[in-house]
Amino acid sequence: MSPILTPLFAVLGIMLLGSLIQKSRILSPDTDQVLNQYVYYIAFPAIMLIALAETPIEGILQWGFIAGYSLAMILTYTLVMLVSYITNKGRTDIASLRALNTTFGNCAFIGMPLLTILFPDNTNALTAAAIATLLSVIMFALVLVTIELYQGQKQASPLVVIFQSLVQNPIVIGSSIGMVISALSIQVNESVSIILHQIGMTSSPCALFAIGMVLAKASGGQGLSLASTRPDEALQVTAKQGRLQHIAELSWINVCKLLIQPGLAYVLLMAFGVEGDWLIMGVLLASLPTAASVFLLAQRYRVKASISAQAIMLGTVLSILTLPTIDYLLRS
Repeated sequence: MSPILTPLFAVLGIMLLGSLIQKSRILSPDTDQVLNQYVYYIAFPAIMLIALAETPIEGILQWGFIAGYSLAMILTYTLVMLVSYITNKGRTDIASLRALNTTFGNCAFIGMPLLTILFPDNTNALTAAAIATLLSVIMFALVLVTIELYQGQKQASPLVVIFQSLVQNPIVIGSSIGMVISALSIQVNESVSIILHQIGMTSSPCALFAIGMVLAKASGGQGLSLASTRPDEALQVTAKQGRLQHIAELSWINVCKLLIQPGLAYVLLMAFGVEGDWLIMGVLLASLPTAASVFLLAQRYRVKASISAQAIMLGTVLSILTLPTIDYLLRS
């Protein structure tokens, strides 16, 4: 079996387990919300802090890789943002969240183990995953600010809102502390490092488990609504159109994430002179399915939470086919 499939099957299995537990009603119905808050405020900031703190700053500043990978994200984000802004009549919160689904790959929880398995003798594997993770976090912060500006009732200037959002965001805070520690070459105490690693390692399974629970809730709600009454012809047409739009949205998100972004990454990384293992790692990182953190943001601000959860699930399943194919093409 291809080594790429191992972490993907693990991710999918955790999500399916969450769905089964939700359907069995073993845990409280609001368990997914508790898990989301834990990951958002504690676990994910912890893993970002220690991962960046233990990466030398000179290893993070790979300018050609950074430029190529960043531009691929920005171009994909801009494309989806513009299309969504038009189709949703100025809803910048929906547009930005949908665009984040197409750019924020699971670099930390699939990318890091994936690259270490594929490149066991290359010390740059973790560095590449850390860079991609940091760039994704920056994009995450920008989307957070966009949603805050659209939904918030604040009368302050956009720059003030941006500053407040960045300062108060736990993920941004954790990443910033990690970067500062790295830049100052501060050695993290071994006990503190172990604590942060242990806490941070819980972020991915907890988030994925919560996504599975939300998917189970969504499927249960849809089943009840369809069985409640017999719709007339007009309602049947509306429901059919809604399903088609739902399928189209999920397809669009995953085409952009699994195909368009890695294609742009390949072209742009080549243009900036990136080659060899760095090129392969950059394209594979761009090819990863959407991270669970996007769902956390969607759930927190109640914007496209169900779509985000389903897009992550579908993207993870599809990546079982797309990732090995892209890896084969790059190496051949």
